[in-house]
Amino acid sequence: MRKILGPLLLGVGGFLLTTALLVLLWVPGQVKKTPLNVDSLTTLTGDASYLGSDRAPVKATSHTVTDGDASSSSTAVFQTFTCLMWNKDGSAPNCVSAEGDDSTLINASTDAFATDRKTGLALSDQEKYLGANASPHDGLVNKFPFGAEQKTYPFWDGILKRAVDAAFVGEEDVNGLATNKYQIKITDEAAEISSGVQGTYSNDKTMWVDPMTGSIIKQTEVQKRVLPDGTAALDMQLAFTDEQIQANVDDAKANGGKLGLVGKLPWIAGLLGLIAAGLGMMLGRQGDGDDEPPAAIAVTRTEEAPAAFGSAEQTRAIPTTEQTAPRRINLEKD
Repeated sequence: MRKILGPLLLGVGGFLLTTALLVLLWVPGQVKKTPLNVDSLTTLTGDASYLGSDRAPVKATSHTVTDGDASSSSTAVFQTFTCLMWNKDGSAPNCVSAEGDDSTLINASTDAFATDRKTGLALSDQEKYLGANASPHDGLVNKFPFGAEQKTYPFWDGILKRAVDAAFVGEEDVNGLATNKYQIKITDEAAEISSGVQGTYSNDKTMWVDPMTGSIIKQTEVQKRVLPDGTAALDMQLAFTDEQIQANVDDAKANGGKLGLVGKLPWIAGLLGLIAAGLGMMLGRQGDGDDEPPAAIAVTRTEEAPAAFGSAEQTRAIPTTEQTAPRRINLEKD
């Protein structure tokens, strides 16, 4: 049994150690990537004043999908559609056609960009994935990297058309999920605040990010766009809805659990592999000992035994360990 069990345990141990090494070195790079089947709708609510109007409730949605055909193993290509709607009665749709005359629509826009699937950073060669009409992007665009650190990151701003600093400002629990908190502050910067319209732009945006997946869990924003004559073109406050935050938390916990398992698996497999290999070696050594022939027993003649040949009391000689073959002695008298 030991002859079979020892090699078997050695084989299992080798397999587990190889698996641990593979998971440690290769699997994280395959798992910690932006998926290519993203189709998400993010909902925010708040209030706003538009072109001098009274403040009223508003609803904003951002629909983001990946373009699987344009994406690759290292690059994710996104299409994003955003709408800002008046929500005075609390029943505004997510969006309406910008070509219609629906008075509930404040603004609608689209954006397309390509990012690195691991770092989340926009690629410098957007044209390679989006064609000649692609607009440049830089910095993070719609998520933070996997394993987000407590530091300042560059984050894309669609009004300024460049990345701005998203500074780490602390840690905070959001519905039972530990998050990193980042803040963007822009004050009265010259910008194209609407198509063909110049003015100044201010934004105070705070994002709560799951550090493991890089997902934005919660977001608040206070944004102002002012015309050259001082008129507020848009004065808006927005935040993720409670339902949106909880859905983000649930997704982050589920995805984080999978990533956490990937992180623990190499150590579990490695420990079990070492135990199995150790037991296999021990059983192999014991099995080798069992196969050895028993040691020859040496028997010597006592001092009292008569030495004369042919005596009736003479004993038969038993070979010692130094003898190679027994010597036949005839003890019968003629």
